Amino acid sequence: MTSDTDVEFWDSRYREGRTPWDQGGVPVALRRWLGTAPRPGRVLIPGCGFGYEVQAFHAAGWEVLAIDYSPSGVARAREALGELADKVVLADFFANDFGRERFDVVYERTFLCALPPRMWPAYARRMAELLVERGRLVGTFFYGQNDDPPPHPLTPAAADAVLGYYLERVSDEAVTDSLPIFGGKERWQIWEKK
Repeated sequence: MTSDTDVEFWDSRYREGRTPWDQGGVPVALRRWLGTAPRPGRVLIPGCGFGYEVQAFHAAGWEVLAIDYSPSGVARAREALGELADKVVLADFFANDFGRERFDVVYERTFLCALPPRMWPAYARRMAELLVERGRLVGTFFYGQNDDPPPHPLTPAAADAVLGYYLERVSDEAVTDSLPIFGGKERWQIWEKK
């Protein structure tokens, strides 16, 4: 039996079209943020799935790198993105060598909740490694309960304990366009590296 940390677990879902986390476009909160964000810089999109946000960041002037470790997901994103296909790379967020370059922003959308809670400290540590000084983790975070994960929801205490060790939450608001799988339990948040 595969676990939700195995490549095959996720890759099979892309191959079979079982992607209830797929919004089919760019979330409202990201579009709004991109319209008011500080000057563009480098952005990393881990667990990019179909890569909708690649186009949105690129159009706003950001230097984009999107990664996923599902070969099927990466192939579909590259196909959909056309001339921006080279912005999507098959890579493991935790093991990939990003070189010396760091990111001004890391964009979060369903990546953290795809990870089992035992991996959350490694996620937070990796964010701190990859962000520039005062860099930001921005995006949508899933809070609440789920008796049959994934997705693995956060609790406010877990977010403060895990993310709060390296990052400080500077913004928090309700998400207006949650998908049914997330049941209106998402928050648009901005976390800044301490």
